[in-house]
Amino acid sequence: MSKIKNALGHFITITNHKLLVMKSCFKVGLYKQGLLHDLSKYNPVEFSAGIKYYNGSISPNGIQKKQEGLSEAWLHHKGRNKHHFEYWIDYGIKESEGLKGMNMPTKYVVEMFIDRMSASKNYLKEKYTQRSALEYYEARKDYYILHPESRELLEFLLNKLCDEGEENTLKYIKNNILK
Repeated sequence: MSKIKNALGHFITITNHKLLVMKSCFKVGLYKQGLLHDLSKYNPVEFSAGIKYYNGSISPNGIQKKQEGLSEAWLHHKGRNKHHFEYWIDYGIKESEGLKGMNMPTKYVVEMFIDRMSASKNYLKEKYTQRSALEYYEARKDYYILHPESRELLEFLLNKLCDEGEENTLKYIKNNILK
């Protein structure tokens, strides 16, 4: 693909994702997070990697990591977006504990759930089902460093989405979790 096609394709992909997240965040009352979600993707360090490695079906950050050995775009992104569990990884109080997941504020776990649901829709398109986000998580969860309470809430929401659908899950979040 040409750089112009990649730039346009990447811009459309990240903007569509941002709009999907914004719509769901608004439904649960997270207006500020909906507006600010993933703005760093438009930053030159992230956007330039998106242009270079865009293919339309997976995140350019993973491709950059495979090609270059690390993804500066991902390091930049996760360090600025509190809805990523990687933002909340720190050393435990005791040195012997090593790296641990810190307990994420509920609003960021909710945004993480919405982000995962929206990314699944965005990349899978017509192949998306209400099981997609849970399946993505299940395939990777063993190496996620998450605080047990954050993990419990995320898994609860992913399973609720799978069993009851998006509208019921978002209503539940608004009326019961973020109340």
